[in-house]
Parts: sequence; structure tokens; C-alpha cells
Amino acid sequence: MNDGSKKSRRRRSSSLLYQEPQESMEHLSDQSAIPNLNANWVNAKGAWAIHFVLIVALKIFFSIIPGMKPDTSWILTNITYMFGSYLMFHWVRGIPFEFNAGAYDNLNMWEQMDNGDQFTPTKKFLLSVPICLFLASTHYTHYDLMYFTINVLALLGVIVPKLPMSHRLRVRFLSGPPDDRYLDER
Repeated sequence: MNDGSKKSRRRRSSSLLYQEPQESMEHLSDQSAIPNLNANWVNAKGAWAIHFVLIVALKIFFSIIPGMKPDTSWILTNITYMFGSYLMFHWVRGIPFEFNAGAYDNLNMWEQMDNGDQFTPTKKFLLSVPICLFLASTHYTHYDLMYFTINVLALLGVIVPKLPMSHRLRVRFLSGPPDDRYLDER
């Protein structure tokens, strides 16, 4: 029945976690041929300042809503920033440009930044911003247990994907199945 002429079907793992495989030589050469415009902007002048501008704008926006308590505006600022940060840096894979032959299709923005190196100045800054926002939000909510719990969960949701142990690690029910284009190259 299986004479080798038919392509066998790949058996899918039932595991919730899977490790994204390393790129092939072709993909590595595609990545080095053209600068990655999707991730290089984080090292540009003013890129760090936008995070503070966004946090202040969110705080002002939530504070001017009638009937909004300062505690609630701080926690909404924290959750909104953390959700946006997770969505931008860890959820979306690939790049919006089609000039690199799909070299970054299976990498999220955090993995694309600084060529995947860990603990660069930019990544340290982006790791510290959620922590500082957590500390400020916790302080201004007067260390209320419910707000603290929400803040900690939001912080963990953003910090854990940034750690080296999470590099190329995917949670299947959150990020979808792996792309099959690497299967034949392993």
C-alpha cells in the first residue's frame, strides 16, 4: 500500500506547545539579503518614546471618561497597553511586506528584532516598560487585591513570551497550527 510513491500524511501532535524549527539556509540567506523593515524601526530614534506617549495618551483617555475612578483608569491603561504589546510583539507572525520571499513568515516581531538576539538594549527596554507600568498601576490602585491580581496576570501574559525560554515556543490553541513549509527541510 505504501510504496513510497504517495506522500505520507504528517501525523499531528496533540501537544499544546510546539517549538518553531530553525530556518533553512535559504531562509537565512533571504533574511540577511534585505534589512527587515518590520523590526528595525524599534532601534530608530524616538521609537522608545512612543511607548511613553501611548501610556500617557491611554491614561488621559481613560481618565476623561465620565464616572471613571482613578483606580479603574489605571488598570484599564495597564491592560490596554499590555494587550496591545502582546498583540504587536508576540501574536502576529510574519511581516506585511512581500519582498523577502517569506523569510520571516513563522517568526513574530519579538523574534525578528535584533536578529533574534536576547537581552539587547531594545529588548531590555521593552521588557522594563510593562514592569514599570505594572508597578505604577499597582501603586495607584492602592494595592487592592483584585486589581493586583489582574495586573499580575496581565504582566505575566506579556513578560513570559519575552523570556529566552519562550523563544520560538508556540501555544497551539493561541497561535494556530505550525506552517508546514519547514517539514520537508528537517
